[in-house]
Amino acid sequence: MLRTPTGGAGHGTATADDRPMSIGTVLLQLRDEFPEVTISKIRFLEAEGLVEPQRTPSGYRKFRPDDVERLAQVLRMQRDHYLPLRVIREHLDALARGEQVNLPAPGGEPDTADRSWSGAPGPATAARIGRAELLAAAEVAESDLDAWESYGLVAPSPEGGYDAATVTIARLVADLGRFGLEPRHLRAMRGAADREAGLIEQVVAPLRRHRNPQTRAHAEATAKELAELSVRLHSALVQSALRIRLH
Repeated sequence: MLRTPTGGAGHGTATADDRPMSIGTVLLQLRDEFPEVTISKIRFLEAEGLVEPQRTPSGYRKFRPDDVERLAQVLRMQRDHYLPLRVIREHLDALARGEQVNLPAPGGEPDTADRSWSGAPGPATAARIGRAELLAAAEVAESDLDAWESYGLVAPSPEGGYDAATVTIARLVADLGRFGLEPRHLRAMRGAADREAGLIEQVVAPLRRHRNPQTRAHAEATAKELAELSVRLHSALVQSALRIRLH
């Protein structure tokens, strides 16, 4: 848990928790909940105006506990809801005014249930983010993203920007890259995924063409279930193949 400001026991002096922190100390606090956060990510969020730490006369950043909590809120919204930074900024401003923030339900439709946000994690939404935000989320360079797109591993949506699924793919591709797997190695996975999606589409296509809205809704649920089964089968096949090779 992140520490929050606490007053002295009846005194006007600041406690240790109130003292300004260096960016390195902030990184250590955030990594309890966000293991993949980096100093460059914190600097990027500062550059985007999501947090405004104080500066010493020599230019060093000094963060207060409320700065750290604000960073944590930003990171939660990115991790759990894939919200663009512009939307996150609007939400934080609303929270600062004492207002509740209602997040959209998965699929982008408003949720009729009360899902007001107070900093707690929640499911991802269909919100899209920009190229700079995707680079920050995956912690890669522009050239890396260019390579991924050239091999068809990620692509912006037709409406522009990158959706939640693409953010997940980018993070996974980046993680695999740390093991030396390059985009050309992962192209086969992209092809296999496209073939599996085509197979599922063949199964649900007749349901999607039906005039009955309930039948079309059933098609979406069926497609999701088939996708989950396909992922589980793929995982089991890979693990089985590895066991054969390693024994």
